[in-house]
Amino acid sequence: MTYIIENANILKEDKLKRVSLLVKKNEISLMQPELKRFQFTRMNADPFIMTSGFIVLDTAIPLEKPFSELKDYFVREFILKGCTAFLTAASVKHEYSMKSDIKGLRARLLSSPIDYIIGVRIPVRLLTPSFMRKCKRERVPVVFVEVTDEQELEKLPWGWIRESMFPYNCPLAPVFLGRNGKEKSRIKTVWDRFMKEQKIPSMPDELKEHEPLSRTILSKTGIYPLKGNIQQGGEITYNLYLKPSEGLTIEESELFHYHKDKLAVTVHRGKVVRAGQEIVFRSGSGEHVKINTPAYFKIAD
Repeated sequence: MTYIIENANILKEDKLKRVSLLVKKNEISLMQPELKRFQFTRMNADPFIMTSGFIVLDTAIPLEKPFSELKDYFVREFILKGCTAFLTAASVKHEYSMKSDIKGLRARLLSSPIDYIIGVRIPVRLLTPSFMRKCKRERVPVVFVEVTDEQELEKLPWGWIRESMFPYNCPLAPVFLGRNGKEKSRIKTVWDRFMKEQKIPSMPDELKEHEPLSRTILSKTGIYPLKGNIQQGGEITYNLYLKPSEGLTIEESELFHYHKDKLAVTVHRGKVVRAGQEIVFRSGSGEHVKINTPAYFKIAD
């Protein structure tokens, strides 16, 4: 079906842009200020603010729970919050098991109603050139590295690690396991030094669970602009929020955190998953999003 969404007030971070969208086969075929010359069915989006579907980090999805409890989790933590994809990570304890660990997690996510991206989470001892070469072969979009103390970082062959990452260059994301804030701060200082000195693709800070990932983070992992973006040629995935009172400064993060009651519609790849309080749960409709090139589309920090 071909149709037009006209007068869409698209919010990207804190900027509103008013455009009309021509949608064909669940993709945005054309984006222009006006599309008056076409004679297709029209949907007036003027009463709403449109955002892309949110993408959050969640590495603790209760996949071992019965399906009814897992379904409730997906609805509560994702769909009711306007999330249309999530980033998660396979826990890897041995280099030889990485491929099977990712495969196992992917199998357990087959019932997901929204899309998912799979990284890996490792203890710092696994951060070796050979492991990063395997990540490159498996197209791992992000490696979460658990660090307990700064001495662990001092021992690593950073130059060889950097060379083994090229040219795929999936970023490293730190997980600081220090016992207190002061200890974590010390570890972060050493981490930052090595990342800067060795020019290693990385996240500057720990990523927060259950928080919308910024466009900078999404870009570094290669998720953006495939996901989290309303663009010509892209999939038709979005949220519609009722317009708040006039004069209120709006940012995407504010809508996510403080205006859940204003979320009226969520569309995932052309299909409505939420309309008002009605939820359409399509088990297994989520897809594993594979990242071919991290940081292909760069956004300044």
